[in-house]
Amino acid sequence: MELRPFSGTYLTDPAAIWRDLLDGPERVHYAEDLGLWLITKHADVRNALGDSEAFSNALTLMPIYDMCPEALSIVMEIDAPPTTAAADAPTHTRTRRALRATFPNTAARVNEQYGAIVRRRVDELVSRLVARRGTVVDLVPEFAAELPLLVIVDLLGVPPEDVPAIKSWSDGQIALVWGQPEPAEQVRLAQGLLDFWRYCQKLVTLRVQGGFEDDDCHDFVSRALRYRGGDDEVLTENEVASFAFNLLVAGHETTSGLIAHSLDNALSVPTRWERLVENPAGVQAFVEETLRFGPAIDGWLRVTTRDVTIGESTIPAGSRCLLLLGAANRDSATFAHPDAFDPHRADVRDHLSFGYGPHFCIGAALARLEAQVALTQLTAAMPGLRLASEHLSSFKPNVGFRAHNALPVLVDTFAQLDGTAPQRAA
Repeated sequence: MELRPFSGTYLTDPAAIWRDLLDGPERVHYAEDLGLWLITKHADVRNALGDSEAFSNALTLMPIYDMCPEALSIVMEIDAPPTTAAADAPTHTRTRRALRATFPNTAARVNEQYGAIVRRRVDELVSRLVARRGTVVDLVPEFAAELPLLVIVDLLGVPPEDVPAIKSWSDGQIALVWGQPEPAEQVRLAQGLLDFWRYCQKLVTLRVQGGFEDDDCHDFVSRALRYRGGDDEVLTENEVASFAFNLLVAGHETTSGLIAHSLDNALSVPTRWERLVENPAGVQAFVEETLRFGPAIDGWLRVTTRDVTIGESTIPAGSRCLLLLGAANRDSATFAHPDAFDPHRADVRDHLSFGYGPHFCIGAALARLEAQVALTQLTAAMPGLRLASEHLSSFKPNVGFRAHNALPVLVDTFAQLDGTAPQRAA
């Protein structure tokens, strides 16, 4: 079979493809157009995520296609050591321990350490939107993509003037690894990725030279360097740079998708937005159901280290596999009425949108906080916000990252009552 993720239905309604795969008799499928084995069932995806011995992370961040020689030669210059998504034990065990010690990963710790930063950035962006009342604004570049990027650069201590370059490099990495660029574009994106890595190395070098020992230095790079304590057995400076390299991408691309998906889910059915306006306490459950219903990352790569049998199919050793998280989240064996968007469902926390096992997303609590604060502040400030009439949802061509092309809205700070003229919200 062919998945065809770069055209047709997958760009507008990937869930329709997931449903076909889930309803078929096979538990796994081989996508001939990608050279990837597709794993779709919730139990099978969960097992693969949790079993790094059989499903290695070694090739997770390698492109899904054969790169042209010129682009490949550039990528080979990137000497970033695997520390997070592409690392296996025992390296991952050590680096994960360092991340847990330096990056808050529970709701309470994230709110305590980063809550003020998130709320300040949300307030800034919401105020900017309110000032544009009566106009049509694309919430993807103007809010959903910008908020998590501003937050993560704050956390890592990145100079504000470098934000545009980081956004460009980050988008480039997603396109290079998970997209299908032409050779000339591969070369351009590969050079950007090399520049990005060199930037992260320089960021760490400047922090080392400028002083990081003071506990008043709260940025993540300084914390990681203090944790390192000058001991390469604990962490190397290059591994700290690798942390920054990964967090600057993962820390905003996935959260951007979550925020955009939450807004699309809320605004595409006006009564949903109205209910959130009336009951802000419902935001947390709404965001969680958004994670299940349409995750920002709906496919993740692993490679088998040995032959693996799932159902009646045997995946040979050395095969690359695409774990379809989005399909797993729609598996009727785990979720009741899986194709219905229901923020009140009891089984929502069984979703796999943040992964499972040793590689469970370290930034899950931060992503949830950003999306919840964003939705809460937007509904309070703009109860009349609504999608532009001509909008049709579509996604960027990508095998794993589900990012909206656009989300145009009419900025209205007044509530709509029964289709009558706008009324000022009470």
